[in-house]
Amino acid sequence: MSFHSTERLPQWPRRLPRLSQKNPLPRYRNKRLAGFTLVEIMIVVVIIGLLAAMAIPAFQKVRLSSQDKAVLNNARQLAAAADQYMIENGVTQVQRIVLVGATSYVKSFATVAQENYPDWITQGVTITVDAVGGMRTITYAP
Repeated sequence: MSFHSTERLPQWPRRLPRLSQKNPLPRYRNKRLAGFTLVEIMIVVVIIGLLAAMAIPAFQKVRLSSQDKAVLNNARQLAAAADQYMIENGVTQVQRIVLVGATSYVKSFATVAQENYPDWITQGVTITVDAVGGMRTITYAP
């Protein structure tokens, strides 16, 4: 079933209506009201600079703290894995590479701040991690 209408559809006008020459936005008679002054822009820049000066040191402090916590957690995992290995094998010292691996006690081990972990872990001895972030040392006592 098809629909046929006898009405004609309106055709597009051949000529578009002329736009009004009047600007719909009011013109400013005083040019000072048209935009921001240089002083206002400078004040905003100074405020942004002060906020950045306060935020950047706080961000760096939080970053260092989180790195230290991650390194301490890695040392804790190594100590727990070493204790388990020493109990199972009856030894008092173990190499770090024995503890870390896909089939070992610690499945994955990633450094967070280019730190150096000891190659050998001895039972009852603290684990000292050097060069955390290139300058700090963290010690974990099991």
